[in-house]
Amino acid sequence: MIYLDYQATTPVASEVAEAMRPWIEEKFANPHSPSRWGREAAAAIEVARNQVGAHFPAGTVVFTSGATEALNWALKGTFELSDRRKLVTVATEHAAVLDTAEWLQGEGVDLIVLPVGSDGLVDLDQANDVIDEKTALVAAMLVNNEMGAIQPIAEIARLVHAKGALMLCDAVQGFGRMALPEGPDLFAVSSHKIHGPKGVGALWIRDGVTPPAPLLHGGGQEQGLRSGTLSPALCVGFGAAAKLASERQNADQAHISRLWDRAMEVFGPGWSVNGSLTQRYKGNLNIRRDGLDGARLIGELRDIAFSLGSACASGSGRPSHVLRALGLSDREARSSIRLGFGRYTSEDELLDACRRIDAAARAQESFAA
Repeated sequence: MIYLDYQATTPVASEVAEAMRPWIEEKFANPHSPSRWGREAAAAIEVARNQVGAHFPAGTVVFTSGATEALNWALKGTFELSDRRKLVTVATEHAAVLDTAEWLQGEGVDLIVLPVGSDGLVDLDQANDVIDEKTALVAAMLVNNEMGAIQPIAEIARLVHAKGALMLCDAVQGFGRMALPEGPDLFAVSSHKIHGPKGVGALWIRDGVTPPAPLLHGGGQEQGLRSGTLSPALCVGFGAAAKLASERQNADQAHISRLWDRAMEVFGPGWSVNGSLTQRYKGNLNIRRDGLDGARLIGELRDIAFSLGSACASGSGRPSHVLRALGLSDREARSSIRLGFGRYTSEDELLDACRRIDAAARAQESFAA
């Protein structure tokens, strides 16, 4: 199997698995217990918190079950505490933001969804026109999970703060892969996108910002902000992955840039890249070919793992809302595929996969003719 679905999830790093093992096997105590074993587990979680927090400015890292929970909490909890009733977001956001925004709209929040251009980027003048003194929160994704475009987050944050609002950034696809932009008041991140375990993420809250009202109620175990027993194994794994990402960030970026260049050499005329060619994360190659049946291509190449877009929406049968927001037709969206590669992708396996994908796509054309 050649794995090219890094936006859906990443392989767990061996260093991460090793760090987690003691907390899965013999160190099983509840970290909220006052026993010696419990205090030891709690101390390990604090080490992990610092390892994740090292990627951010001064603030608070609150562990969650993943970025979906973190985003839901940030959105719902902010409006629970705010007198302002306007939310601004972007048409290409993850469903965790867009679906929660629609729920808030049903609760009386004024929702504005900004369009993007064919490059996948927000027009800052248009954003400035809709962000006003009624706005409580603006939510914008750093790196788009379907086509890799990088939004001008720092510039958006300046517009947001000029109107006294808060900025939430879904940094799932950028965290650990690049330096995070200045400006956001809240960042949502996930472990399993940086070679850590699934089932753990975090919401980072900038110092001086009032935390969102709790989404989960119960024991208030996580700093009084999030109830539920934390998993030392998952938190330790996330921390180890975050530390490794920091140490390897430059090497990972150089490796991914080389892989992108080699892949682009294979996909010549007849293929088009979706989204910006310059403002993008190069580990995400979303491409289309006229007349291609992307779903059929996946079925023909079962030993290559790639996708049509977001794993969360892959079973819906609907064309990607992200690609449609770029102005693509339903047919063009269905003719698009996403290749995701990263730290553990070798150049040889990527080139082999790209050549076979290109050949299979050309074969589809010849059969259609």
